[in-house]
Amino acid sequence: MTGSNISHNKKRNVGIVYELLLRAVSSYLVEGQKEKAQTALDIISSRFSKDTELFKEFRLFNALAKTKVSNSSISAVILTESKSAARRIDHARLDREKSLLIRDINHRLNDQNFYHRRIANYRDLATIQIALNEWSQGDRSDLSRMITVETKIAEMLISENRDPESAIPLISEDTKVDSLIVKLLEEKFNKKYAGALTENQRALISDYVIMSSSDGPSERMVERAQKIKSDAIKTLEQIEKTELNQIIQENLKEVKSRISALDLATLDDDKLGKIMTLAQLIEEAKETK
Repeated sequence: MTGSNISHNKKRNVGIVYELLLRAVSSYLVEGQKEKAQTALDIISSRFSKDTELFKEFRLFNALAKTKVSNSSISAVILTESKSAARRIDHARLDREKSLLIRDINHRLNDQNFYHRRIANYRDLATIQIALNEWSQGDRSDLSRMITVETKIAEMLISENRDPESAIPLISEDTKVDSLIVKLLEEKFNKKYAGALTENQRALISDYVIMSSSDGPSERMVERAQKIKSDAIKTLEQIEKTELNQIIQENLKEVKSRISALDLATLDDDKLGKIMTLAQLIEEAKETK
């Protein structure tokens, strides 16, 4: 349902289904279901391959969803070109491909929550799919509906809130779960630390991915974590030497004691987070010197 109360079929919305597949991959990885995550990736790479009509529609959809322009004249040109591109798609073949995609999702993933995951810009994505559907109808399109959705898309194209760098990435055929884990972990910790990850933090994430597909932490990962722990303790000791406030001195000792007690023989998400925090502490201490 869009802002203008025009209904559409979410399961046949190429942009929404693609977003849902990416969100499903993320959820499966968080839950430790690597095989299921790889199945979702395989569905994306096979059904959205470059020789499909689904890929053609997705590419057009993504351009309309993410492009930002400076004025209404440019948006009008984009709408005209998009309309022509939409009409060049083989819609009978596209319809069959969407049915196969839905079948794969239903049978290969068998995830009751799949279509219930939240999409933040759902209404905008619904509007774009309705426009694509109308454009494909040619002279049989509903003129009133087409004007409504085209007006909305034109407004979206010149919106100040648009981020032109946030285009939906297309998963390639050689994309594997491990590379996505690295990306998702980087995003997770980038948000937590509000900036680019340090070299130590990136190395820890890479080590952690290797650990997740083996029997436990590698010797290299344990050594790296131990060094960060040791460096953090040394950093706190240096701060202690110059800190005159007694209360702060006591707090520093308490923190140092907790760090010393951190057992790194076994590593999990919680301990990784603590080590990442220590790595950040070390970097911030260097910057204040």
